Amino acid sequence: MSQKILDTVHLPPDLRKIPVEDLPQLAQELREFIIDVVATKEGHLGASLGVVELTIALHYVFDTPNDLLVWDVGHQAYG
Repeated sequence: MSQKILDTVHLPPDLRKIPVEDLPQLAQELREFIIDVVATKEGHLGASLGVVELTIALHYVFDTPNDLLVWDVGHQAYG
């Protein structure tokens, strides 16, 4: 089995090295990871799954962590 894209991402600059055409695969791997976490611990699944592409896009386009992102997540930060 080939290495997961998610396993290669440790910092935001790693994400920006991924070709754009591979980002949907990364999003799928992130969703699977979130589902696994919520399945073993309790939490809100929908909110976390709903922002996967948005999160990838923001980190891909902006120079995080130099560009700061502010999230209002409240109790939905389980994933």
